[in-house]
Amino acid sequence: QVQLAESGGGSVEAGGSLRLSCRIFGYTYSRKFSMAWFRQYPGEVREGVAVIDADGKTSYADSVKGRFTVSRDNAKDTLYLQMNSLKPEDTAIYYCAAEFRLDLTVATMTSPPYWGQGTQVTVSS
Repeated sequence: QVQLAESGGGSVEAGGSLRLSCRIFGYTYSRKFSMAWFRQYPGEVREGVAVIDADGKTSYADSVKGRFTVSRDNAKDTLYLQMNSLKPEDTAIYYCAAEFRLDLTVATMTSPPYWGQGTQVTVSS
């Protein structure tokens, strides 16, 4: 059974940085998949932040371009999100997600079947 486990959330002042991590386990090793970070504001639906496909191609929401970097270490089965120049509007619960398709983007990865439990990121002004 596929499971995702996030870590690295916390509180930071505006302009600061945080790094989120997400490990995936329980999948068949030969299967290829895209991974993503979503975030959710209170009372709103989750929105895609960044996606990295099976070949390492990345895509980002316009609101985070140039500030966030998504990466993956396949040897460690781990997804990362480096968040720099954080703003108060980045405050949200961040979720990692996975889908067994090769070439998803932030625009096309809309309903991944596998989710982490979420981690809170709070940015104070």
